[in-house]
Amino acid sequence: MQVQDTPEEWRVVATTTPFTGNKTSVRTDEVVMPDGSVVRRDYQVHPGSVAVLALDDQDRVLVLRQYRHPVRQKLWEIPAGLLDVPGENPLHAAQRELYEEAHAKAGEWRVLADVYTTPGGCDEAVRIFLARDLAEAEGERYAVAEEEADMEVARIPLDELVRGVLAGELHNNCLVVGVLSLVAARAGEGVDALRPADAPWPARPFEA
Repeated sequence: MQVQDTPEEWRVVATTTPFTGNKTSVRTDEVVMPDGSVVRRDYQVHPGSVAVLALDDQDRVLVLRQYRHPVRQKLWEIPAGLLDVPGENPLHAAQRELYEEAHAKAGEWRVLADVYTTPGGCDEAVRIFLARDLAEAEGERYAVAEEEADMEVARIPLDELVRGVLAGELHNNCLVVGVLSLVAARAGEGVDALRPADAPWPARPFEA
């Protein structure tokens, strides 16, 4: 038995969009179940995201501390952002986010993991990259606003982040998945065996 997610689409007999926001919307589908019954499923429609686990030569991860209003907490996170343009190359988006949020660039990129953040209620897909060979970006810093104006930037040892995840002290999805994926990769075939940065991404197809 091969353990692998597979595409499948149950028949939808009606669709409405009761809410449309600035970046996302809510969709209601009437879906035919295997027994022939029809049920309603509400979910958030999301453009997709990228995240960057940026690792320096001292085995520290570049992290951000940012207020997240839905959960009423300041969370430690890794740089991340939306795929604002349909079909946008996720590597280019990740490089942009690393520059905008941390004024940094990286010479080496790999794919760590592809995840659906909350597949029971949202179609958001996130590609998490591993970025190494870090350096400060050229030019002026990106102008930040709103929650990002209060954002803190730090470099935390990878081992400390692992401890915090397992202790229940760190909760951001991309940080948790990225940190534990890196540890798993090192314990397995090594980070050089990770997928290349331009690996196909069926959840969010893109142009090279």
